[in-house]
Amino acid sequence: MAEDPYQVLGVPRSASEDDVRRAYRKLAKELHPDLNPANRASAEERFKKVSAAYEIVGDPEKRKQFDRGEIDATGEPRRGFHRTYAGGSPFAGRAGRGDARTAGGDDFSFGDIFSDLFGSMRGRGEAGSPFGVRGRDARYSLEVDFLEAATGARKRVTLPDGDVLDITVPGGVADGQVLRLRGKGSPGVRGAEPGDAMVEIRVRPHPQFKRVDDDITLDLPVTIDEAVLGAKIEVPTISGRVQLTLPKATSSGRIFRLKGKGVHNTTSGRTGDQLVTVRIVLPETIDDKLAYFLSEWRQKNQYNPGRP
Repeated sequence: MAEDPYQVLGVPRSASEDDVRRAYRKLAKELHPDLNPANRASAEERFKKVSAAYEIVGDPEKRKQFDRGEIDATGEPRRGFHRTYAGGSPFAGRAGRGDARTAGGDDFSFGDIFSDLFGSMRGRGEAGSPFGVRGRDARYSLEVDFLEAATGARKRVTLPDGDVLDITVPGGVADGQVLRLRGKGSPGVRGAEPGDAMVEIRVRPHPQFKRVDDDITLDLPVTIDEAVLGAKIEVPTISGRVQLTLPKATSSGRIFRLKGKGVHNTTSGRTGDQLVTVRIVLPETIDDKLAYFLSEWRQKNQYNPGRP
């Protein structure tokens, strides 16, 4: 018998969707076979259980069905379950050829019984097969580097059953975005189509870049002489290094916009910009010449930098 999916994920039945998602991500990361080479078999088995549990509890509709007792922990309909109707009986008022009558006087036909039990499966399986059931969707989490998410990459993932899945990560994919791989889920029953693989992308942070919508932000440290006298400085972008002209008297905190150097959004077709914020960094040690010069300069050139 399959374990209770709430217990497998370690969440109470009252857990929110966000709590369920966080619990699944944590377990999926801990149990991924590639991260547990020493006890791979055990990790694969637990990984499968966690994925199967999330397929129930992580799907709002399936979760409601499970909580109502309509499906079991494997996602299959519970034996003897049928839908209820306003008239009290699911077979009330149905009459025709081959009808029989219950003790309570309700009319029903055996055709209606099979319609109730299997009607929800129709349309999901192979055409013309009322008993075919579409395969389950499989859910995975994939970590990618910041630049891989920004510019795109090809990744190879080892699934819990040992199969290998090649994934094309499109450029511009965002943290938390889910990629649907058609037909890469569990096989269907009785010739029905397979489910899909749902791959949630987790983007690792970058030491320099941050993403805001489709724009990239970067803090650029500059020396005091570069800020005062101006300079040409090489600046990293997600597509390579470019040259930024720093004008004279550039204050710390000033932002420069590099057009078209952000993330290309394949949905909107828009390409963001890169926003470079200047940060003046003083040397760790101020030598006597610099200190003397600034002391003399301050006496002759006092000004208000805008302090309140």
